[in-house]
Amino acid sequence: MAGNLGTSDRFAKLAALHNRVDASHKRRSAPSQETPLSPSDDPIAQDQFRDDPGQGFIGLIRSLADAAGPEGLTLGEIRDRLDERSFGLMILVLAVPCLVPALYGVPQVVGIPILLLAGQLLMGRHEPWLPDTLLRRRAPRAWLERMAGFAEKRMGWFERLSRPRLKAFACGPGERFAAVFIIVATVAIVLPLMNTVPSIGLALIAVGLIQRDGLFVLGGAVVATLWALAITVVAAGVAYGATWATNLLP
Repeated sequence: MAGNLGTSDRFAKLAALHNRVDASHKRRSAPSQETPLSPSDDPIAQDQFRDDPGQGFIGLIRSLADAAGPEGLTLGEIRDRLDERSFGLMILVLAVPCLVPALYGVPQVVGIPILLLAGQLLMGRHEPWLPDTLLRRRAPRAWLERMAGFAEKRMGWFERLSRPRLKAFACGPGERFAAVFIIVATVAIVLPLMNTVPSIGLALIAVGLIQRDGLFVLGGAVVATLWALAITVVAAGVAYGATWATNLLP
């Protein structure tokens, strides 16, 4: 009798163990009931805009004006829509006013943000950093429309001549290469009455970054370098001439 009871206990324990193993297997094979991440919790969903390298910069500017509501767009929304090309477009917008010959005041003001943008490019950032207070500021819809209209009327030849090519000079490490010459051109811009030529170099580099056109970047780098060399030669000549004249004095 005792033997039968012992056997029954063993069978009961084996049955209980089997049930536990079977239940564990069912839990593992059942579909997950976890709550999916909401778009606000999903870091991928947060980035709603993807850069389209095939889109020209004029179309990019027009898309901002078209997307603006009655209150316009915040600077943060503009930055996100421009994605990685926001560096090039922001530098272009700052450089265009400096194309006016013999301009004083404006180049000295815009030179500071251009240098900040170039520094961030040099450090390898993918999009410009701005304080939250600035990111929350709004660009009026009327201003976005005027900017799009100017680009469509005055800058079409930039877009017609530029296209994705020599991307090694306009993407990735090439952006750091471009940043060096942006700094060179900006230093030349802030010198009194010498803003037009280096501004052309800046505009070429900016369009090259926007359009992924390494040839434009190289062209802007050449313009900036030659102008910086010309200024250096002139300054050295003036210094030498002043020293020579001083030595002639008794």
